[in-house]
Amino acid sequence: MKIIYWISTVLIAIFILWSAYTYLFNKTTIDGVRELGFPDHFRVQLAILKIVAVVILLVPGIPIQIKEWGYAGIGLFLITAIVAHTAHKDPIIITVINLIILSILITSNIYLHKLLVLK
Repeated sequence: MKIIYWISTVLIAIFILWSAYTYLFNKTTIDGVRELGFPDHFRVQLAILKIVAVVILLVPGIPIQIKEWGYAGIGLFLITAIVAHTAHKDPIIITVINLIILSILITSNIYLHKLLVLK
């Protein structure tokens, strides 16, 4: 169970950190976020919150209530991305990728709770 938890959590962390990086430094992503109708300050806020969420998920010893906020925040990012890309009529592969990432996030959360029950 620990292996599934850590693999899913690290995969989420990698994706979210990469996403935060592109929100801050990749011109194509920055322009894409603008095309979706979001202002620049919102893009920067999301990038910072993504980094904070990853730290919350990865650091052991952070209370479960705070970790749940990290999971909820990342889930909200992913659902917002699905809605925004669908409304913008972007290629379906973007939605599929976000759904896969969302399922990995859910797996991480489920296995976190399974591990807590074992303690």
